[in-house]
Amino acid sequence: MQNKSTVRDPNRHTPGIYFRMERDLWGRTDRFGVEFRERLKWDLREGIVGSDSFEPKHAAVITWKNVTFSGGNDASISRVNTFQLVLATNEVITYAMFNYDEVQWTSHTEAGGDPTSGEGGTPAFVGFNAGNGTRSFVYEPYSQDAAIRNLKLHGWGNGKPGRHLFRIDEQILIGNCNKDIAKASLNLHYAPESGNMLGGTIVNITGPCFTATDDIVCRFDYTSVKGTVIDSNRAVCVQPYLNAEGYIPFEISINSGFYTWKGKYFVETPATAEEKITFNDDSVHQTYPRQIVINWNKYNLTTNLAASVQISIYGYKEVTTQPQFMFIDLIEAGVTNTGYYSIDPSNYRNRNNVYDFDSIMFGFIQINLTVPTTYNSLTITPVIWSRPIPLGWYFAPQYERIYGTKWPHALCDKWLMYDRYLKNFAADVSSCPCKLEQALNDKGRYQPDPDCDMITNRKCFYHKGARHCVQTGSPNIDGSEQQCCYDKNNFLMLSYDQMWGSSPKRSHNLGYLPWNEANKVPTLSQWFHDIIPTYVCCMWQEEQSVGCEALRFERRPSQDCVGYQAPYVGTVFGDPHFITFDNLEYTFNGQGEFVLVRSDSEKYKLDVQGRFERIPPNIFGESEATLLTSVAATVNNSAIIEVRLRPRFARWRYALDVFADSRRIYFDRPALRSQHFRGVTVYQGSRVLNQSEVIIMFDTGVGVEVVENHGYMAARVYLPWTYINQTRGLLGNWSFDKNDDFTLPDGSIVNVGNLNDFEAIHRQFGMKWILEDKVTNRGRALFVQDNGRKASFYTNTSFVPEFKKSPQEILPPNRQQDVKIAEDLCAESYQCRYDYAVSLNKDLAYWTLDYFSTYTSISEKAAQRVISCGVLETPQYGRKSNFFFIPGTKVVFECNQNYILVGDQKRVCSPQGKWEAPEYGYTECLPEEEYSMMSIGITTGIIAAVVIPLILIIVCVIFHLVRKRDKEADQERRERLATSFSPRQPSVAADPAAESMLPSQSRETELS
Repeated sequence: MQNKSTVRDPNRHTPGIYFRMERDLWGRTDRFGVEFRERLKWDLREGIVGSDSFEPKHAAVITWKNVTFSGGNDASISRVNTFQLVLATNEVITYAMFNYDEVQWTSHTEAGGDPTSGEGGTPAFVGFNAGNGTRSFVYEPYSQDAAIRNLKLHGWGNGKPGRHLFRIDEQILIGNCNKDIAKASLNLHYAPESGNMLGGTIVNITGPCFTATDDIVCRFDYTSVKGTVIDSNRAVCVQPYLNAEGYIPFEISINSGFYTWKGKYFVETPATAEEKITFNDDSVHQTYPRQIVINWNKYNLTTNLAASVQISIYGYKEVTTQPQFMFIDLIEAGVTNTGYYSIDPSNYRNRNNVYDFDSIMFGFIQINLTVPTTYNSLTITPVIWSRPIPLGWYFAPQYERIYGTKWPHALCDKWLMYDRYLKNFAADVSSCPCKLEQALNDKGRYQPDPDCDMITNRKCFYHKGARHCVQTGSPNIDGSEQQCCYDKNNFLMLSYDQMWGSSPKRSHNLGYLPWNEANKVPTLSQWFHDIIPTYVCCMWQEEQSVGCEALRFERRPSQDCVGYQAPYVGTVFGDPHFITFDNLEYTFNGQGEFVLVRSDSEKYKLDVQGRFERIPPNIFGESEATLLTSVAATVNNSAIIEVRLRPRFARWRYALDVFADSRRIYFDRPALRSQHFRGVTVYQGSRVLNQSEVIIMFDTGVGVEVVENHGYMAARVYLPWTYINQTRGLLGNWSFDKNDDFTLPDGSIVNVGNLNDFEAIHRQFGMKWILEDKVTNRGRALFVQDNGRKASFYTNTSFVPEFKKSPQEILPPNRQQDVKIAEDLCAESYQCRYDYAVSLNKDLAYWTLDYFSTYTSISEKAAQRVISCGVLETPQYGRKSNFFFIPGTKVVFECNQNYILVGDQKRVCSPQGKWEAPEYGYTECLPEEEYSMMSIGITTGIIAAVVIPLILIIVCVIFHLVRKRDKEADQERRERLATSFSPRQPSVAADPAAESMLPSQSRETELS
C-alpha cells in the first residue's frame, strides 16, 4: 500500500517544512514506490563508497523551503535558505543525503547575526547527532564557519553541486570530497576498510576532490600502487600483496604531493580472511583426486554474469631469507562466471614445472576477470582467493617421476633434515592446560582456534576427535604459537598418542615483525613450517610411519601439562563489588576513575583502570551507589585498550564500545573477530554477535574479560604467576595473603577491621586509588577523553554512597515486601541483596548474582590442581587402551595385527603424578617375522647357554678321568719297573761303574 505524504507537495513555492515517510520499500510494487526506491538506491550506491549492496527499506524526506532566520526584521524576509534531508535505512545501515539549493543567510540574531542580512556573528552549526545524546558529527570546515556559504556549491554527490552524502550509523563516513579544508593530516574515507593480505581488494576512496587528470598514488604501509580517478568524489586503488597483518597506515598522494590524506587499513591474514572460494569436499587435500569442485559467489566479481573469469594457482616458499609468493599455473581461462567449476587434476599430470617451484607444496586458488575493467589506462579487476590448500593434487605426478611412488616419504625426509637445522622451539612455548575447563578460563594466554571451535567450527579437520582447540593469542619472542586440543572427555590430546593431537607451531598465524622475512610472514610461514609437514609426513603416509613419528615425537611434539599453572582471577561487578586475587570480598562505591590493578616493576608494568558512575535513579529517587561503566588497560608499551558501556539508547546493535589507542573498533565480520595490536590481541567471544563480551589478551599472559548483560557490566582480570607480589590497586596485592590486600599507593597497608564496615573501606582504602589529572604512584588515566573530558570530570570525592549492608538496614520498615524479594532472589549472596536494596532493580540484582556465580566457578576451577603423569608414548605399530594421564589411570598396550608385544604390557599412573616403575623399561611391537627370528635366537641362546656348559663339563670330566687313568697307569708302570730290578740288590762294595749304568738303563726301559 502506498504511503501518503503527511503534508503538501514540497515543490510548491509556499515556505515551510515538509515531511514525507516511505516505509517497506522492499515490497512496494506501486509505480511511485518502485521509482522512489530505485532512484534512492542508485543515488546512494553511485554516490558513496561502501554502499554497493545497499537496499533501502525505509526512507524519510524532510524539506526546508524558503525558511528565514530567527530574530530578523521586516527587511530580512527575502533572505531565505532552502535545503533538504533524505534519510534511508535498511534497519542496520543508514545514509543521509543533504541537498542545498539556497544559502542566503548564515546566522540568527541570537548568534550575533545581522537582523537584516543574517550575516556575521557565529554561523550555524552544520552536522548531526545520534538523537540520544551519545555521539555527534561536526561537518568541517562548514560548521560555524564562513565556508558555510559553499555548501550549495560543493559536495558534488552524484555530480550535483550542493549534494552531500553521509553514512550515519555506527561509523560516520563522508561520501563527498572536500577542498575547503587544509591540514597536515586529513581523514581519508574508503571502503572496504580491510582486505586479504594476498591482495586484489578494490578500495574506493573519498576525501580530496579529484580531477580526471590527477595522478593518484596509494601507499599501503610501505608499498605504493598507482590508482585512478572515477569521478570528482571517488578514486580507486587495488590493494597489492602485503607482508603484514592488522592495522597498517593507508595514505594517498595526488600529483606527487605530500601524503596528507590518511587512514588505517586492516590486513586480514589468509587463514582468517573471508573464504570466498570454497570446496565441496576434502578432495583438495588428497594426492590423486578424481576432481576438485570449487564454488564462489559470482557477484563478488561482477554484476555482469556474462563476463568470463580465469582460475589460477599461486604458491609460496621460503628457501632464502626473503619469502617468495609466486604464480604457478593458469588452471583455466574464459570460464563462465557461474560460481561453480570442476578442476580435473589429470589435465596437469604432464606439467613439468616442479623444478621451477622447488619446495612449493601449498598455495591458493585465485579467480579474477579474464578481461579487466580499464579506467584511464589502468586495468582493474576484482580478485578472490581460497584459503591455503596443499598442492599435492597438482604436483603429485611430477613428484612421482622424481622420487617414485613413495614421494611423500622423500619429501618428509627432506623436510625433517631441513627442520633439524632450526631451533627446537617446542619447549619454549606456553604449557597447555590439562583440561578443557582450564583452557577456556585462561583468558590471558589462550583463545579459540578458528579451525577447531566447538561453537563455530566443529569439523576439526586437522584434529579429528577433538572437541575444541585453543591457541596462544600472540606470538612469543621466537614468533611461535602453542596449540592445545581436547578430546570428548575434555582431556589434552597429545601427539605422542595420535597424529591428531595438539601441535605447537614454529610460526604463529599472525607472523612476527617485520613480517617480510622467512618464518615471520602471517599464515604463509605457518603453513610452510607447520601445516604442510603434517600432510607429507602423516596425512599422505601412515600414522605410524617413521616420518610421521619423527614429526610427532621429535619435531612437533605436544607439550604435556605437568608444569601448567592456572591464572588467578580478580573481579569487579555490580554496584560495585570487588573480589581480589586472594579471594577477599568487599564493597566500595566510589564515583570517578580508579586503579583496579597496577604493577610498576621494571619487567612487568601493568595498568588496569575502571570508571564508575552513578546508578540510574529508582522509583523513589537517586540511588546512592555506582556502577562500572568503562575499563582501560595496557601492559608495558602495548596499545591502550578501552571497553566502554554504551548508553542505554545506543545498545540496539552493540552493547560495548571498544577503543584501541583511541580508535573505535568493531568485530562485526568473521575476519575482524580477533584483532591484533601492539603487544595485545582483542577478540569477541565465539557466541557473541553484539559486542557484549570482549577479551583483551596481552603478550605477558595478562587477560582482561569485560562482559555486559542488560546494561550491567563486569570485568575479570586474569594474572599469570609472574605477577605474584607485584600488584596493587582495588583488586589487591596478590600474595596468597588476604591481610595485605588493602595496600595503599605508598606501599603501606591499611587495617580496616570489619569488612562489613563499608565506610571505613571507602574512606581509608578505596578513595586512595582514585585517578586525578596529576597523580603519583597511581599512573595516568588511560581512558579516551571524549570532548576533552579528563578524569576530574567523572570524579566526585564528595559522593557518599549507601554504607549499610543488608536490605533490612537499607530499606524503610514499610518496604518489607522488597526485603523478601531480595531474600528470595539472592539466596545467601550479600552482593545481590545489597544491589537490589539500593536500586530496587531485579535485573541488576540478578546479574550481580550471575557474575558472582561465574567468578566462583572460574576461581574454583583455577584452584583445582590437575595432577598429570605426563607423556606415555604409544609404541610404534601399537595402541593404548586410553589416553588418560591422571592418577589411577591404567594403560594397557596392544599391537596391531601381525605384530607381537614385547616388554611392559601395562602402566599405572600413581597418585604422586608419576608412571609406576616399569618391569622391563620398554614396550615395543615387533613384526611376527622379527619376533619369530628373535624367538629362535633366544631359544638358540638358551640352548647354547645350557648345552655348551654341559659339554664343557662332560669334556672336563672325561679329561679328568682320562688324566686320572693315565696317572694310575703310569704309577703302575713305575711300580713294575721298580719291581723288575729289585731281586738282585747290589752289595755295598759293588763296582761304581756298574752303579752308574742303572739310571741309563732305567731311562731306556722307560723309553721302551
